[in-house]
Amino acid sequence: MTWEQGIFDLIVAVLIIFALLTGFAYMTYAERRIVALMQVRLGPNRVGPAGLLQPLADGIKLLFKEDIVPAQADKPIFTLAPMLSIIVALSAFAVIPFTVISSTFIVRGSTIASKGPLALASLNVGLLYVFAATSLGVYGIILSGWASNNKYSLLGGIRSSAQVISYELALSMAVIGVIAITGSLSLGDIVSFQQRHIPNILWQPLGFCLYCIAAIAEVNRAPFDLAEAEQELVAGYHIEYSSFRFAMFFMAEYINMITVSAFATTLFLDGPVGPFVLITPWLSGLFWFTIKVAVLLFTFIWIRATLPRVRYDRLMSLGWRWLLPLGLLNIVITGAVVAFTA
Repeated sequence: MTWEQGIFDLIVAVLIIFALLTGFAYMTYAERRIVALMQVRLGPNRVGPAGLLQPLADGIKLLFKEDIVPAQADKPIFTLAPMLSIIVALSAFAVIPFTVISSTFIVRGSTIASKGPLALASLNVGLLYVFAATSLGVYGIILSGWASNNKYSLLGGIRSSAQVISYELALSMAVIGVIAITGSLSLGDIVSFQQRHIPNILWQPLGFCLYCIAAIAEVNRAPFDLAEAEQELVAGYHIEYSSFRFAMFFMAEYINMITVSAFATTLFLDGPVGPFVLITPWLSGLFWFTIKVAVLLFTFIWIRATLPRVRYDRLMSLGWRWLLPLGLLNIVITGAVVAFTA
């Protein structure tokens, strides 16, 4: 790789991180406004026009709040845990193709060509990379629960680890059907396959439903937010965190929501491919990708505003007794169809 290509990749990485952080900020605003409308309330509407500067006000408030560390906490790990959560959340997006491009860039006389789905890093095993990166996120929650030296925090961390182990199995089973159909672990190849044929959701409707349920549990969102259940654990794993350390956990949760929505878009919904091209392939791909991710994020918010938190034993029962067998059934059916049509 030339240094010109390295500069180009660095610029793309900075733009992706900026987009994710901006998306996190305005996801908090969108959630508060949408839930308020669903509950016949107003939501944030004071800071800036229509309340659009509320995320900025929240960020400034958290930045200048007092940062309290419990006297009996393990201070190095207490500090490391939220950093680990946010770093893992940002890194998981690196291999997801967010637009379709067929262009040639010239940087200081060197030609940089890019064709097909564009991601920051095009790995042959991109799908495995996303699984590896997202599963590391639970370490930040576990470490924060343990380092806080608080029984409620520890229980929240343990709950989260058991929840992730249970639902990652179901999520993996849901994705195996896509791998069997497309014959590749590369996310770019999966998008290209759907571009040549039809979206994978039409091949894998059961797999898509299983993925969505498991993804909600993976990111600890309602109704599966048992790691921070207020009625039982006060706030769970982040109860002892304040100021910007707490904000990092908050950021990681919303960025993980964006990542799993983008991952679902890539695997099942044609990725950045749309029914027609708008202006240029690059802008068109980015537009369709953003629209699909936004619809899935709206669904996250809708579910939170609609469903009550489930009991913990029922959460585990759903994962092991229903989602896992259905995932195995989906693999068997998909394998039979692929073998029959080969």
